[in-house]
Amino acid sequence: MFKSISCAEKIAKTEQKAAALFCDQLGKPRNIAELTKERLRRAGSKVEADNPGVEVDTGFRVYKLNTSNLKPWQPDPGNLEASLLDAVSNIVHGRSEADLLTELLLKTGIDLTTPAVESTIAGKHVHALGGGTLIVCLADIADDEAEGLGHGIADWRAQLDPAGQTTFYFKDTGFASASAKANVAAILRQRLGDRIAKLASI
Repeated sequence: MFKSISCAEKIAKTEQKAAALFCDQLGKPRNIAELTKERLRRAGSKVEADNPGVEVDTGFRVYKLNTSNLKPWQPDPGNLEASLLDAVSNIVHGRSEADLLTELLLKTGIDLTTPAVESTIAGKHVHALGGGTLIVCLADIADDEAEGLGHGIADWRAQLDPAGQTTFYFKDTGFASASAKANVAAILRQRLGDRIAKLASI
C-alpha cells in the first residue's frame, strides 16, 4: 500500500508552471499535497493496468497535522468547578477513534504503515497491529461489557499468536467505572500472564 504524509506547500505559478497548470486542469488547489495525491492515483492505475488479474493494493493515506487529541490540564483559577467538569474527558471534542489511534502510534514510535487488522469483540472495535504485538481498544466499555470484552480480546490474541509479548491500550475515559477497568485488566492478566508486555491507557 502506498502511504503518504503530504504537506500543503503552495506551487508557484511562475517557477513551477507545469505543476501549476496540472493542478488547474484538475480543478485542485495549487499545492504539493494535491499534486502528490494525483500522481499516486495515476501510478496506482498504471500498476493495476500493467498487472491484470493480480490483486494489488494501490491505496494511500494523507495525514494532516493538528493539535493533540488529548486535552492538557489547564485549570481556570477563577472557575475551578468548570475546569474539573471539562476534565472529565481528556479527549478533545470531535476527535475520532482513527485520530486517537494515529496519535497513539506516533507517540509510541510505531510506524503508521505497520500491518493492522480489526475485529469486533463484544460489540467493540478492537485493532491489532504487528501481528498482535499491539492490541488497541478505544471504545466505551460499560460495566456489564467488561468481562465479555476481556475474554474476547484474550481469545483473539491467542488466535493471532504473535511471536513476542503484546502491549494493550485502552481509552482511560472509555471505562464506565474503575470496576470495569479493573475487570478487563484482571482477565487479561489471568489469561495471558507473561505474554503481556504492558497494559496501558490514553
